[in-house]
Amino acid sequence: MWRAPDGHEIRRIDWVGDTATSRGSILFLPGRGDAYEKYLEACEEWYRAGWCVTAADWRGQGGSGRLGSDPTTGHVADFSVWLDDIGAFWRDWRRERPGPHIAMGHSMGGHLVLRAAAERRIAPAALVLVAPMLGMAGPPLPLTVLQRVARLMTRIGHPARPAWKWSEKPGEAPASRELLLTHDADRYADEMWWRETRPELVMGPGSWGWVERAYASARALFAPGVLEHLQVPVLMLAARADRLVKIAAIERACRRLPDCELVAFGAEARHEILREADSVRIRAMAAIARFLDRAAPPPQR
Repeated sequence: MWRAPDGHEIRRIDWVGDTATSRGSILFLPGRGDAYEKYLEACEEWYRAGWCVTAADWRGQGGSGRLGSDPTTGHVADFSVWLDDIGAFWRDWRRERPGPHIAMGHSMGGHLVLRAAAERRIAPAALVLVAPMLGMAGPPLPLTVLQRVARLMTRIGHPARPAWKWSEKPGEAPASRELLLTHDADRYADEMWWRETRPELVMGPGSWGWVERAYASARALFAPGVLEHLQVPVLMLAARADRLVKIAAIERACRRLPDCELVAFGAEARHEILREADSVRIRAMAAIARFLDRAAPPPQR
């Protein structure tokens, strides 16, 4: 556990290795409702490539407690809670680990990592964003309208209530969930194994409060000048068939960033690119390795 400045405990996992000969250090942060168990395979691969690797669960999900009124609904008062956490965690972690220091995030983690860098809460040598949640799938309406609707929903009921249906049995994954995430049945089964083995990690829908704050955070990220001033190399991986995040928003952000490379997959990939079938996953991991060789070359010893 890492203890945040306010005392809240954040669960982490570390692959340390030999810091004297390390290639550098990677901090990986997962998506909404995720736990780091889902990314052990990718983290182990980066470790075997010479990196010191750390992954952590966001406050309020995985093994880092809950912020809502029940154990399966993901809630947060404001995304600034998570931005404060990553800023403080980064400062401690950077002192412990050799550079160059890389920040990576999947989905909501990608959104938060990008915003933290844009707001200078973290200072990575490079960013890798996998299917970043820069726009959520849904009605093709302006962010201002979507946020107003979500704000109305927080006022006509409790903001911590679920924003969408999960299943008839709380905590039980709906049958269609796999079709949104990956083509790889074995990797999806691995997640289900972890959920059964460690039921305390299970999380279902986000709350209406989370939805409204997600739209507010996206508006902050896309405000004029925010992305344009980020002088950090960025790699984005996205799937054109993603039904959870909007690739159009990812493309728009990449065009605005001074140094951004986008690797886009077609119908062969769903949302969880790092947990896809090997035909996709191998290409994604190779693209990340090439990017890091260019953007954050090994230190001269």
